[in-house]
Amino acid sequence: MSALLDIKNLDAFYGDFQALFGISFEMAEAETVALVGANGAGKSTFLKCLTGLLPTPRQSILFRGENIAGTPSFQIARGGIAMSPEGRRLFPSLSVEENLLLGANVGRKGQWDLSAVHELFPILAEKRDIPATLLSGGQQQMVAIGRALMSNPALLLLDEVSLGLAPVIVRDIYAALPKIRSGGTAVLVVEQDIGMAMKVSDRLYCFQEGHVSLVGDAAQMTREMISAAYFGRQKEVQ
Repeated sequence: MSALLDIKNLDAFYGDFQALFGISFEMAEAETVALVGANGAGKSTFLKCLTGLLPTPRQSILFRGENIAGTPSFQIARGGIAMSPEGRRLFPSLSVEENLLLGANVGRKGQWDLSAVHELFPILAEKRDIPATLLSGGQQQMVAIGRALMSNPALLLLDEVSLGLAPVIVRDIYAALPKIRSGGTAVLVVEQDIGMAMKVSDRLYCFQEGHVSLVGDAAQMTREMISAAYFGRQKEVQ
């Protein structure tokens, strides 16, 4: 598989506070990678760097061979990176369908349109005219993912999909991943549920206090290895 994302020695700051320290990270086309770590480990900061929400003008973030560090977030979205954010961030004044259509504003062509999103999440077709924030938590998460897919991304970022949702709803949402991947979309999943992260990913990274503490093939990792990486440095798994 060819390189989709290639990051070398990424540092990130909030003013004088350093949140990421020398992060190196790789993803291939159509790969699913999970990112885990305790609260405050730097996961959300990392996603902000990828999407241009936290400027990193002097860093190296190569997306399909081009350095996107310092690029405005709207240009990054047009280039093929979309995020379903933690907390979903839906517009309460807009219907389900209107929220979904916002994702298409970047103008990228591809397989994802309203029909395809409705096929992936049929309940959204039934609820299309309802204000999005009146849906259940799981249905709102589907809207957030569908909105991101409407931009036809090459890389989909899923930030804390399972947060606050019942396990059965989480399983239903993750059941959509194979269909998303079948079209060639790579997926980066930030997840607190270690078991789910291991199940859905090809490879897994763990962050600990702004450092990479574990990286490797998810199938070769154990819960004990990942738990240890939450609190201390660990070597790469081959």
